[in-house]
Amino acid sequence: MSSAEGVDLLVVGAGMAGLTAAARAVRDGLSVVVAEIGAEVGGSARFAGYAWTAPSHEVMDRHNPRGDLALRRALVDRFADGIAWIRSLGVEAKDAQRILSFGQGHQFDTHHYVDTCRHLVLQGGGELLLETETERLLVEDGAVVGAEVRTADGAHRRIRARTTLVATGGFQGDPALRAAHVHPHADRMELRSNPHSRGGGYRLATEAGAATGGADAGFYGHLVPSGIPFADPADFVDMSLYYSEHALLFNLRGERFADETLGDHLTTMALLEQPESRGLLIADARVFRDWIVGSYVEGAVAVDKFALASRRGGRVGLAEDLDELAFLPEEWGYRGETIRDAVELFNAQASLGTELSPGRELDRLPLDEPPYYVIETAPAITFPFHGVLIDDRARVLRADGRPLDGLLAAGSDTGGLWHRAYAGGLASALVFGLTAADTAIARERGVSEA
Repeated sequence: MSSAEGVDLLVVGAGMAGLTAAARAVRDGLSVVVAEIGAEVGGSARFAGYAWTAPSHEVMDRHNPRGDLALRRALVDRFADGIAWIRSLGVEAKDAQRILSFGQGHQFDTHHYVDTCRHLVLQGGGELLLETETERLLVEDGAVVGAEVRTADGAHRRIRARTTLVATGGFQGDPALRAAHVHPHADRMELRSNPHSRGGGYRLATEAGAATGGADAGFYGHLVPSGIPFADPADFVDMSLYYSEHALLFNLRGERFADETLGDHLTTMALLEQPESRGLLIADARVFRDWIVGSYVEGAVAVDKFALASRRGGRVGLAEDLDELAFLPEEWGYRGETIRDAVELFNAQASLGTELSPGRELDRLPLDEPPYYVIETAPAITFPFHGVLIDDRARVLRADGRPLDGLLAAGSDTGGLWHRAYAGGLASALVFGLTAADTAIARERGVSEA
């Protein structure tokens, strides 16, 4: 086994959080090694295009009340500095715009950003190890002091580091971990993410003594047409049925079970818990015209998601009027008459302004403009909300709440921030990647960690 001279910061994972931390640390004069299991940097950040979150503590608290308070505060308070950091690298982040019903964020070229961070790391004397598996963390006297890795050529190497950051992007690529920590049926979901985030950071940290949480926290993902595997990363956006927020979603019993208008990402969590984790999404001509063939956020490319699902062989149908909904194919498993009657009842209640159950907080309009567009849908996962616990300085915590000396975590490897709620994964990776770098810098400068 070869050994390396000690470095200031070892980063495990070269996605949004890891590269952000590495670039910031190198720019501040720290020596850095980045170990990435994939053949390229960027991770799931390359499939994204917006950094966004709640614009205030009040909004964050309303939409994510059960998330860790200190982490929620840190994300909101440091988000503007994160956008300023992106711009300081010469990467354009456009003016703020509304995201979802409550968020605010900035569109930027994530490819340009991660490639710029990689360039900064290498230009500043940092080392980037691709196709490198981190096998275990080095622990001495209760402190993490680096890691053992296996490089692309099969060689084993021991890297000592004053600070180690795990930022491997979560465990969504591991069906067993999903079933254990998301939902017993979560192993069946389509993976809406890069395939390399298989719990490497989670396992490394927990084996070294890290605490994890939270139970039943949920996951971030979106509804997609059932039975259609993703062909390439472009499908992660093109096949996501964001418009479900304005449609109606029924389970196999023909029941609505969630307020669809609160967000497709929330309805996705609810659908996972329904019979067979599948449901029937129904939109009318108004929803088709205004949302199915429109842009989910301003500036995004519009895709006719109904036509795409049809071309790809999904379970789709077009009913010229409500009565035709009664003739759903029997092999789908839904009672067409029950679905038709449920839509009729919803329309009557919505038109009269009577109470709906579940409610429709953000769009109470009836779906009464034929034809009707039908897609069977299922949940897909991007990353889990369960993960390694950290404090607001990105320090990994032990079960007793004390920091695990020498170990940091950022991005989707972490838990606690979100609890069956979501307001921006890229923003979290950006903010806590920068926070991790600042914590590592403070250690090198001898600043107290108390």
